Amino acid sequence: MFAALRHSLHLVHVGYVLMREGVFALIPREKAPLGLRPMLWLLGILARRDAGARGQRIAAALNRLGPSYVKTGQFFSTRPDIVGFAIAKDLALLQDSMPPFPLEEARRVVTESLGKPLDAVFAAFGPPVAAASIAQVHRAEIVEDGVRRAVAVKVLRPGIYRVFKRDIDAQAFAARMVERFFPALRRLRIVDVIKTLERTVVLEMDLRFEAAGLSEMAENTAQDHGFRVPVVDWERSNRDCLTMEWVDGIKLADLAGMDAAGIDRVVLARIAMQSFLRHALRDGFFHADMHQGNLFAARDGTLVAVDLGIMGRLGFKERRFLAEILYGFITRDYRRIAEVHFEAGYVPDRHKVEDFAQALRAVGEKIHGRNAAEISMAHLLGLLFEITALFDMQTRTELVLLQKTMVVVEGVARNLDPAFDMWKVSEPVIREWIERNLGPVGQIEGLGREAMSMLRAASRLPDLVERWEKALARHEQAEVSPPPVLRAPYALPLTIAAWIVALVFLYSLWRPGLFF
Repeated sequence: MFAALRHSLHLVHVGYVLMREGVFALIPREKAPLGLRPMLWLLGILARRDAGARGQRIAAALNRLGPSYVKTGQFFSTRPDIVGFAIAKDLALLQDSMPPFPLEEARRVVTESLGKPLDAVFAAFGPPVAAASIAQVHRAEIVEDGVRRAVAVKVLRPGIYRVFKRDIDAQAFAARMVERFFPALRRLRIVDVIKTLERTVVLEMDLRFEAAGLSEMAENTAQDHGFRVPVVDWERSNRDCLTMEWVDGIKLADLAGMDAAGIDRVVLARIAMQSFLRHALRDGFFHADMHQGNLFAARDGTLVAVDLGIMGRLGFKERRFLAEILYGFITRDYRRIAEVHFEAGYVPDRHKVEDFAQALRAVGEKIHGRNAAEISMAHLLGLLFEITALFDMQTRTELVLLQKTMVVVEGVARNLDPAFDMWKVSEPVIREWIERNLGPVGQIEGLGREAMSMLRAASRLPDLVERWEKALARHEQAEVSPPPVLRAPYALPLTIAAWIVALVFLYSLWRPGLFF
């Protein structure tokens, strides 16, 4: 009860900030239920007059609410099925930039995390060069074998655990209320979305996981031409601080800087998209936050990705789904796209493959015969969300992060190369994966994997039989044994409850009409 009251008061504060920044005024009243239209009108009147454009209003509100809401906003940019593509696009542009915390605080956090005096670990430790909602980055220097070199030290924001726990609990409370009172929205699985957000940020707040992600991606991409990630300094990393190679490159937003350095932006755009698809399809492990601020161009034209706090994973089933869907749109094989949806269990069997294929054709034909500048992955996914909703396809939480990242990477590539043709660039990577994994060699390897799974299951069979026999023996013994005597902690509460019921019953007989 007290938790519900605390969450409600917190949400009232959130609602007030959203109202004052004019976020509620962005909701089209004509599309809202009749009962809510007067409320939306009133909330619109109470907004600040200088609230600004749509994206500015949302950014201002989330920044006022604090770091955890900035992170929530960025996360919901991955869920256009919930907030709509227009707002998702605004949220994707939300800069995860917060005021830095003091240098002395950062020094204290690093000292406590590493368990050593700062001066014993670093030869120099400078002020923050970037500050975000979860952590901030400092430029430092170390000396190894008499050589002094620069490193980047990511330091967790003090108190972020407590702040995030408070805010995420309130958001989970709100999600449960929405699903309870608006059953039609249960398809979006908002409670599951909040749980996913919580797991994602909890992992992001432990910088050892980011270090592990950097290490794993470095192994996966060791032979990839044109892409790499910074090297982790494990000796100087722990839960609250992460030390890695200092990247001396040009941010992808600095087009003039890349041109001056002689970097081919058309080639870099191709590397960005093909690297992302290769990581997602080949490795099932991809950088899920590939916006311009997290990508650098090295002087030799290599794309360097940083800030791997948010990573995505895909199983073989999801990778096959992605590859066949994209390849189906490229080749205009709508029947195959529909069949993949049904084979994956994403669309209920009560619908017909032919009907779904016809709906997909209405989406796919819109992108063919148009030039590259007009064909947007964001537009395609928006149409797909509309179609899949009509066919009762539930939100797939394992795919939305992938879809969002694909849209962001496409935006990065188009900024580098305005004539970027995503379908032409993507086709070789997708076709290679399909031929390798769904062709004859892939089929043989698949049979081998299934055979190994059957052998492992067979090896566990004796143990399963033994456990089943023991369970059966316990069940037979329980049937002939006398009923167990209630023991604490159940006996006392049940006894008290029985006495209360008896006293209430006797009192009702003494005072007829009191309860009945």
